Amino acid sequence: MIVTIGDWLALLKRKFYRLRDWGWVEVNYIKEMAVILDVRKFYQATNPSKTLDVDKIEDRKYYIDFSSVRGSQIIEELLDKITFFSPDEATCDLFTGHVGCGKSTELLRLKKELEKSGFHVVYFESSQDLEMADVDISDILLAIARQVSQSLEEVKISLKPSYFTSLFKEIGGFFQTPIELSAEAELSFVIGKITAKTKEAPKLRDKLRDYLEPRTSSLLQCIDRELMTPAISKLKQQGKQGLVVIVDNLDRVDSTQKPSGRPQPEYLFVDRGEQLKQLNCHVVYTIPLGLIFSNDAERLTERFGTDPKVLPMVPVRLRDGSECVEGMNLLRQMVIARAFPDLDEQQRLAAISDVFDSPDTLDRLCQVSGGHVRNLLRLLHRWIELEKKIPLSRNRLEDVIRERRNQLTLRIDPQEWELLRQVAENKQVSGDKNYQILIRSMFVFEYRDRDGSWFDINPLLADAKEL
Repeated sequence: MIVTIGDWLALLKRKFYRLRDWGWVEVNYIKEMAVILDVRKFYQATNPSKTLDVDKIEDRKYYIDFSSVRGSQIIEELLDKITFFSPDEATCDLFTGHVGCGKSTELLRLKKELEKSGFHVVYFESSQDLEMADVDISDILLAIARQVSQSLEEVKISLKPSYFTSLFKEIGGFFQTPIELSAEAELSFVIGKITAKTKEAPKLRDKLRDYLEPRTSSLLQCIDRELMTPAISKLKQQGKQGLVVIVDNLDRVDSTQKPSGRPQPEYLFVDRGEQLKQLNCHVVYTIPLGLIFSNDAERLTERFGTDPKVLPMVPVRLRDGSECVEGMNLLRQMVIARAFPDLDEQQRLAAISDVFDSPDTLDRLCQVSGGHVRNLLRLLHRWIELEKKIPLSRNRLEDVIRERRNQLTLRIDPQEWELLRQVAENKQVSGDKNYQILIRSMFVFEYRDRDGSWFDINPLLADAKEL
């Protein structure tokens, strides 16, 4: 679209205007350069459901590195372990944090760095393959086999493990239709057909598990011997350093009870953790944050031989209640980057007043988010939706905060309010099951500094009358 001199003169006369093709926009002058803010694009950029993939140029513009205020360089530690300390030995690591705190974005960054180091990386969201309310070890193993084989097929490595050929013939009766791994059919396609059917059919899923459960050791040996080992060999022939599998979203498995009476997270990662660890390649699993505070936390570490890596919140305050200057600065950068992704850090700070009615309004947004990235975006997304224009006002933000607070308080019972008062006072959380509920429900956030972990209530609840 060609913009004439007359168009720019019209912009100078009117702060807001509507063009047929552009939607609502506003002109902002930063260092004598006209910058157009498209409210619709700003709204789309704040979608809290979208995971940033730093491998994509557009997403990279929105990415802010919070590692300097999160207490440790977690992704760098995982990267060093795989690429420097144990490149030729299988490793297994656990990664956790609140849902929505940025784990997927960081794991995709790990994927990019590993690929730069010469590794073939299979990253996938397990929720696409699994029914998260009902997961067993065989489900996870089949999902990994499918995703690995599919990724290998994309780089022209096709494997036909004999074990799977016989396995598919035997379980064909469950599906009342033959399942064969023919010369033409790819392994990933056949496993995909099985997992798709069982995900939607609980009875069929139970039958398959009843068959696979006593054969779990054989399934693991097959995956290692007929899939992982030849895959790594062929990848090295292509010049790769090895194979890494990143299984995301396993932290979202429900805490339903298994038939044994054990909660599903403890069953999968504690009771059956030894089997998840046995894959002959580098593996990173996400796990529910509540496991860190359970009575089985020590057994979890023993099973996997490593401490889980925890991605905490971005601190907006310090332990003593004072403002965390660096954390707040990074959150401001994250917000303005969604509006002006092509500006540098200093230009973004100069643009704050062009997006919000005052810098204090932006600070209020960052503080009330508690440093939870997705919560911040959810509030901002809703705010833009209601305001529909720039600058965003403080009054409308308070409306959004009240709305979200009401949604949260409806789920809190009297006993949990008492626990929240204790957390607000002493900044600690015990291993009690009730505290796990507070963390899983995101009523309480974890932060880390040089002295270790500390906790605080979700700032959205701070002004609730119950507190």
